[in-house]
Amino acid sequence: MKKIFVVFFLSFLFIGCSKTNSSAIAPKTDASSEQDIFDDFDDFDNEFETQAVYDPLEGYNRIMTSFNDKVYIYLLDPIASSYAYIVPRGGRVAIKNFFYNLETPVRLTNNVLQFKFKRASIEGGRFLVNTTFGLGGFFDPAKSDLGWESYDEDFGQTLGSYGVGEGIPIVWPFLGPSNIRDSVGLAADSFISPLPYLGNHMFDYDIPQTTAMGAVIKAYKVINKTSLQLGQYESIKKDALDFYPFLRDSYKQLREQQIKE
Repeated sequence: MKKIFVVFFLSFLFIGCSKTNSSAIAPKTDASSEQDIFDDFDDFDNEFETQAVYDPLEGYNRIMTSFNDKVYIYLLDPIASSYAYIVPRGGRVAIKNFFYNLETPVRLTNNVLQFKFKRASIEGGRFLVNTTFGLGGFFDPAKSDLGWESYDEDFGQTLGSYGVGEGIPIVWPFLGPSNIRDSVGLAADSFISPLPYLGNHMFDYDIPQTTAMGAVIKAYKVINKTSLQLGQYESIKKDALDFYPFLRDSYKQLREQQIKE
C-alpha cells in the first residue's frame, strides 16, 4: 500500500491542490463510473423520449435486458432487501464510501487525461484525507468537513471528450446498458482499478488476486449499493411503455450529459 500513497502524494503536489471548496467548480452529477448492474437508475429520467437509434443488436439487447430484469427481481432485490434488514443503513453507507474511495485511481487518472487538473488534485486530496482521517475511507470528511466534492470520470467519458463516437448500443449481462465506446472504457478502467473485473493483479494495490475473488467482492459491492436504492428500479420501470428503448435512450443521454460536464 506504500506505493499508492506515494503516487497520490506526488500527484497531489504536482497538480498543486490549494484550498478548494465545493463552489470553486460545479460538481458533476453523482453517477457512478463503474456500470454495475442497474447502477445509476436514479439518474434515468422519465422525461427522456425514445429516439431513432441505429441498433443492429436490438434483438440480443432486448433478450439481455429481460435477463437482467429477472436477475434483479428474483435474485438481487431479495438479497439486497434481506441484507438491508440485517445491516443498519449507516453501516451500508460506510461500506459504500469505502468502495468509492478505493476507486480513486480511476477518477484521478481520467480527470488528468481530460486535463481537468484541478479536479484531479481534489480527487488526490480526497483520497489522502478520507484514507487517513476517514478510517480507510469508511467516512468522507473531505466532503463533510472540507467541502471537497468528488468528480466522477471514467475512460468512456475520456474517449468521448476526445470526440470518439459511442458506437452501437449493447447490453451486457449483469452490467446493464452500454455501448462500444463505454465497453472499451470499462475494460481500460479495470486495469487501473484496485478492484479489476478479471483479477489481473497488474499493480501492487490490486485487491482481488483471482477472478473468483474479484467476482465475490464485486457482487458484495453491488448488493450493498442496491440496498441503498431499494424501490428506485421499480419506480422507473413502471412508467416505461417499452423498457429496453427507454433504458437505451436514457443511458445515451445520461452519458452525453456526463461527457459535456
